[in-house]
Amino acid sequence: MWELTKSFRFEAAHALPGTTLGDASQEIHGHSFRAEVTIRGTPDPATGMVLDLGLLDRQMAEVQKMLDHKYLNNIAALGAPTLENLSRFIWERVAHADQLVRVGVFRDSCNESCTYFGPQA
Repeated sequence: MWELTKSFRFEAAHALPGTTLGDASQEIHGHSFRAEVTIRGTPDPATGMVLDLGLLDRQMAEVQKMLDHKYLNNIAALGAPTLENLSRFIWERVAHADQLVRVGVFRDSCNESCTYFGPQA
């Protein structure tokens, strides 16, 4: 069994009203984010790959385009622009759900991250 992780970066702004984080979080502010998508499986004997990375690259590029240089509060399908919702949002837009095991979103400048392991039965 193998795990394969690919990542992408995006810059985005958001506001988080109604938290105990203070006034700064309630105002529009931006972050640099890094997202990691991890799949698990056994390499195909014909290709030697768990998944064709070209397919994963295209899907991740589409998600990156939805998020990069955007005001996250305006993305209705995201909900509140939290790390939790960002990781779920990315999960839902990357196919290969049978091989997808986790999506992590990181704000390294804040020393924060969140990992989503998919919907639980």
